[in-house]
Amino acid sequence: MAKAVGIGGVFFRAHDPKALSQWYQQHLGVADFWNQEAGATVFAPFKQDSDYFPADRQWMINFRVDDLQGLLVQLRAAGIAAETRAEWDTPETGTFARIHDPEGNPIELWQPPE
Repeated sequence: MAKAVGIGGVFFRAHDPKALSQWYQQHLGVADFWNQEAGATVFAPFKQDSDYFPADRQWMINFRVDDLQGLLVQLRAAGIAAETRAEWDTPETGTFARIHDPEGNPIELWQPPE
């Protein structure tokens, strides 16, 4: 059976696409054409009334990261607020943090367990 083999792109509207692209590249290393490292990708629609991410947003992107604590230091040094909660982290799923891009889009940062 033919099937999808990976995410080919993430497309969304922005008030200032150029500035937002530069922000993602500067702070997360994500460029227009980005070759990501192999690893798990979670595809999970949520119920309409989920509180996992803000109710006024239809999506939240999750980036796998290689050093969550190091990235949080960099982001906070750049003035980007980051939220962590102990209840988000488990030995089975890894560690998580949340940030927002300049246009208010929620971003989850995930360091999977080793």
